[in-house]
Amino acid sequence: MVLIKYKKELTEHLSFTEKKKSIGLVPTMGALHSGHTALVQRAAHENEVVVVSIFVNPTQFNNKKDLEKYPQTLKNDMDLLEKISKDILVFAPTVKEMYSNKVKSENYNFDGLENVMEGAFREGHFDGVGTIVEILLNSVKPDKAYFGEKDFQQLQIIRKLVEMRNIPVKIIGCPIVRESNGLALSSRNERLSHTVRNEAAFIFKTLTSAQRIFGTESAKNVKDWVTKQFKKHPDFELEYIEITEAATLKPIIRKQKNRKYRAFISAYADGVRLIDNIALN
Repeated sequence: MVLIKYKKELTEHLSFTEKKKSIGLVPTMGALHSGHTALVQRAAHENEVVVVSIFVNPTQFNNKKDLEKYPQTLKNDMDLLEKISKDILVFAPTVKEMYSNKVKSENYNFDGLENVMEGAFREGHFDGVGTIVEILLNSVKPDKAYFGEKDFQQLQIIRKLVEMRNIPVKIIGCPIVRESNGLALSSRNERLSHTVRNEAAFIFKTLTSAQRIFGTESAKNVKDWVTKQFKKHPDFELEYIEITEAATLKPIIRKQKNRKYRAFISAYADGVRLIDNIALN
């Protein structure tokens, strides 16, 4: 396995690969888990060369303490990736390497995709995401890049970014990987107490019930029902429940035929922010 820390070195290494070889990119912030490995495995299955980036991007954190607490476990991450393939290229740059002396994000207009849900509660978050993903895509020049649907809003924004910047890459959305109790896999889960982590199955159970109810009830009634369920559960504080069109992320006003809808939840447990979502139809 090759560990690369500099963009120039990455470009040189990739230039040695045959031009016809397909390249798959899996951007991560490290602290890898089974959700990440599912992305890497799919990338390895569909491409001849796989690059996994491991970089905790400071510009997408609106909470300094959250950034400070984010785990950095490069050795463990390398060990995990090596079990998948020893041919993976790991790109693990420093902040200075990615941003030089100006650790600042660009300002993007994603046609409003960035203003709802996560964007409404995490100011500047998607500017940071867009900035680092654009740098990575332009550095690696992959044929395909892989992102998990747990961050579905991020996935749609990256698709918009690629369209806006005319970047020649196919963005692949991959299904959410869950723990045995249904909790969406996240590096943040490690910060939960054992008891709350088990109880966090409540989030996915609520979403699956909302999915069922959505077949016969209005979006407003579904949202009201979800809010009531959280009020009954003292260990979880609901930040938002939103139901939107899947493509535009615009909140639903009235259900229409031939439209795809999705429910999104953000909640706090043990002081840890958890997000999840589910397709409703």
